[in-house]
Amino acid sequence: MRPILRLVLALLLTAGPALAATETAIVAGGCFWCVESDFESVPGVKEVVSGYTGGTEKKPTYSKVSRGGTGHFEAVEIFYDPSRISYEKLLRLFFRSIDPTDDGGQFCDRGPTYRTAVFVRDARERAIAERVRAEAERALGRKVVTQILDAQTFYKAESYHQDYYKGTRIVLTRRGPKRQSDAYEFYRKACGRDARVRALWGDQAAFAH
Repeated sequence: MRPILRLVLALLLTAGPALAATETAIVAGGCFWCVESDFESVPGVKEVVSGYTGGTEKKPTYSKVSRGGTGHFEAVEIFYDPSRISYEKLLRLFFRSIDPTDDGGQFCDRGPTYRTAVFVRDARERAIAERVRAEAERALGRKVVTQILDAQTFYKAESYHQDYYKGTRIVLTRRGPKRQSDAYEFYRKACGRDARVRALWGDQAAFAH
């Protein structure tokens, strides 16, 4: 066998299992910038993509979704290695990074777009999601309203929403021009996300800054 063919074969054999190891989970936890930022810090997570799902609009845009009427949630698709982190563990982290008792939105972001949900693809995922939701309800001693819904088409959000939390461009905020990453941190703190998660979950809180 020629050296170049041997090299190509070796690369394919090496890449195959790695590609096959990637699985995905779709959740909605309020502002997708924040959920993306949180889960990209988790060992075993390869990538998180911000987007829209759960609605009827075929080509949703941020302006359409935020105006309401599309039925879409702001959501994220999490790409992960199941040999390093399980779907169940991801959902446990998810429930402990949101306020699952709030059916009107999340933190300062109000309205149907910002409701919480887990989107499941099969009976196995549904069973896990229902178990983890029940555990969260017992831990809080309060009614959990996070929905478990059948997965629909996930639409990737506009490029400027991806990795928003670490962007370097200058954006205009209520406090003047800021680097995008600084604007994100200001928004997150002002919105009260971490403070509410800590107050609700205590030492079980995930990702709270």
